[in-house]
Amino acid sequence: MSTSPAPGLPQGFGSATTERLPLPAREAMNAAQQAAADAIINGPRKAIFGPFVALLQSPGVMEHIGDTGAALRFKGTLPDAVRELVICVVAREVGNQFEWQTHAPLAVKAGVAQEAVTAIGEGRRPRGLPADLACATDFASELMLRNGVSDATYAEAVAQFGAPGTVELTALIGYFTMICWVMNVARTPGPAGSQASGLAGFPL
Repeated sequence: MSTSPAPGLPQGFGSATTERLPLPAREAMNAAQQAAADAIINGPRKAIFGPFVALLQSPGVMEHIGDTGAALRFKGTLPDAVRELVICVVAREVGNQFEWQTHAPLAVKAGVAQEAVTAIGEGRRPRGLPADLACATDFASELMLRNGVSDATYAEAVAQFGAPGTVELTALIGYFTMICWVMNVARTPGPAGSQASGLAGFPL
């Protein structure tokens, strides 16, 4: 007997976690929404999920955001472990369940130590990371905290990833911050059926 996947973990840490912008039925979508949905479904993502559920309210915006995300995720030059760990840092900083539950397992699969991912989930700086992961973690944390990075942090990033890689790293952080904010506002739940632990609100 088949069973439906477990519902996604609610977004938010307060008493109100009801999803504000759920996916509309196809017959309720206008022509622009249907076209945008089809473009996502026929692309590398294969389905409407996560931020694209809320972004479907604005199909033109969704199309361009989707293209940016695809470039960063599927055509980027950063190592998989760097990219996935940075996404985890962003998801923890902004408290987004969907990106955390999606990318924490992907970070481990890409070679990031589980202990490092656990530390980030608890709001701690992971210890003993390889140089590239430590640099990317510090860069992401500093950028999100200060809205910029120091000369020393910038120089370390360029030494690790080159100037193009540092720009890509910055754009990656900005992109995932944006889509996490969209989901936080929409209260988009975590992925249905996820076995990954969700985030707890601060303080732990």
